Amino acid sequence: MYDDLDRTIIHGLYCAPRASFRRLGEVIGVSEQTVARRYNALRRDGVMRVVGLSSPAAHGRAEWIARLRCRPDAAGPVADSLARRPEVGYASVSSGGSEIICTIRSTPDTGRDDVLLRQLPKAASILDMSVDLVLHPFSPPGTVGWAGGRRSLTDEQMRQLAEQRPAPAGPPLAPTDEDRPLFEALAEDGRASHTRLAQATGWSATRVARRLEALEATGSLTYGIDILAERLGHDLNANLWLQVDLPDLHRIGEELARHDECAFAAAISGRHNLMAVVICEDIPAFYDYLGNRLARIEGIRGYEISVRARRLKQSVSLIHHGRLVHPALG
Repeated sequence: MYDDLDRTIIHGLYCAPRASFRRLGEVIGVSEQTVARRYNALRRDGVMRVVGLSSPAAHGRAEWIARLRCRPDAAGPVADSLARRPEVGYASVSSGGSEIICTIRSTPDTGRDDVLLRQLPKAASILDMSVDLVLHPFSPPGTVGWAGGRRSLTDEQMRQLAEQRPAPAGPPLAPTDEDRPLFEALAEDGRASHTRLAQATGWSATRVARRLEALEATGSLTYGIDILAERLGHDLNANLWLQVDLPDLHRIGEELARHDECAFAAAISGRHNLMAVVICEDIPAFYDYLGNRLARIEGIRGYEISVRARRLKQSVSLIHHGRLVHPALG
């Protein structure tokens, strides 16, 4: 069972993924040992993973949202295969088991990764597909994603944690071949100590600290929190595909991103120009969200809903027997 303190720790990590247990404890108001014990339990149980990621922009890549409509008997195998590809993230099966939704990192000029361009359209099990470019992701200041369905920290607490993570400045710094072991270690554990990262790279701890600082300062290294929301009592996960008036696109995207229920929001190309991932406790809570929060936003002209039936992958973590695991262990 996970309680409000666990959710508060998760919220703190969303604000500062690499903050020390001591700093988290000071801001939250509990001991360093309590934070460490709770965090280690969440990670050991496969409920949450902090991961370090190489920014697609640093490689001249973009992110695409793919929607594949499949024969129901084939959606599972196709989705499982996609989820194991390193360039594919956030893979799930929705809409009664006939639709696969995933993100794909690819170069902007190709329009889609070759896994879709060359293989999937030829598969008899694929009935239809669309691939839309992520034009601009929205996120509330000082956080990196969904923080347990409600704000557990005050504005002042979030500010105290976020001040240790200044906003990136300057163009992304392209990672080198020497950085590969560093990113591999951070994909396994985004909170790995400098000592652990030094062992993985063969560098000194001082060199690791300098390189992390340089990559973070330019936005080349970002962090994500992979989390199983259903283990925290939030069982309904849905994708909203919205059509909004173009002059209101940025305003609506920012407003969506501030909703506690919103895990991700982005402007995209295609027939729907805004999409969002919404996580709620159950169907009544989702209905309440649609009628009392989404409906209050002016400028939305139309929408579609894809309700998740089965999730296979977060940013880099596979879901294996109800736990988040590193892809190598899936």
